[in-house]
Amino acid sequence: MKIFYTDHYVLPLPPGHRFPMRKYAELRERVANATWLQPGTLCEPRAASDKQLSRAHSLDYVHQVRAGKLDEAAMRRIGFPWTAQMVERSRRSAGATTEAAFAALDTGCGVNLAGGTHHAFYDRGEGFCVFNDAVVSARAVQASGRAKRVAIIDCDVHQGNGTAAITRDDPSIFTFSIHGAKNFPFQKETSDLDLDLEDGTADEDYLAALTTGVTETLERSKPDLVIYLAGADPHEGDRLGRLKLTKDGLAERDDFVLRTLRRMEIPVAVTMAGGYGHNITDTVDIHFQTVNVAAKLFA
Repeated sequence: MKIFYTDHYVLPLPPGHRFPMRKYAELRERVANATWLQPGTLCEPRAASDKQLSRAHSLDYVHQVRAGKLDEAAMRRIGFPWTAQMVERSRRSAGATTEAAFAALDTGCGVNLAGGTHHAFYDRGEGFCVFNDAVVSARAVQASGRAKRVAIIDCDVHQGNGTAAITRDDPSIFTFSIHGAKNFPFQKETSDLDLDLEDGTADEDYLAALTTGVTETLERSKPDLVIYLAGADPHEGDRLGRLKLTKDGLAERDDFVLRTLRRMEIPVAVTMAGGYGHNITDTVDIHFQTVNVAAKLFA
């Protein structure tokens, strides 16, 4: 199993931003000190190329991002000020999920310690998402000929609206999103399968819905590869989540998804997606839980 990191490319944050990005560095430190980590497992990814990005995005949009030519409204929608570091981090994050996908095809599982930027559309970014790493990576493995059908299992608490929109007319990529019904984005797109949960949904009801959704997803899509957006933001202590999952419930979620894929011998690329805990340690704990479950199942 390969694990890819991008946290040393620092994202610029607007004044008053409430959610420190240090969770990524703290997560990498936790992984680097894990007893199960083998030499050569933790890797810096290559940046996604324009060709790779343009399989999911307008080439004009890719060029505007790279050159800093997006207008003020477009940058406000993304939420980050433009810098060269922002561009490099965004490209590397898409590259990390792409390399995790190829690692999954080789070994069963690959992990991006960031990623899950599912609010990025074909020609615009949104919600702190510049490039849609899941679609970029899905189409990269398809272009290589190593996978024909890809399923995206999105357990971030926010709907993967950009992912659904980009792949709307692409039957080779199946999108499943389980998310808060009343949470951002307030205008939802249509995934191949959406499960909308009410505010306050807790472990038991969430896991029952997830089981139904994952089972239907795998039966309908018959994927050669799954991209799993784990998400720490369904946690009860998340600033933006509005659900009530415990850490144990989220561990059970990860174990169910990853154990199911392991049993069915379906390769999986794992991304961390959202996490905005009142206590940053909770967010890092949950992300590390996801990596730890993957490491134990795919060792």
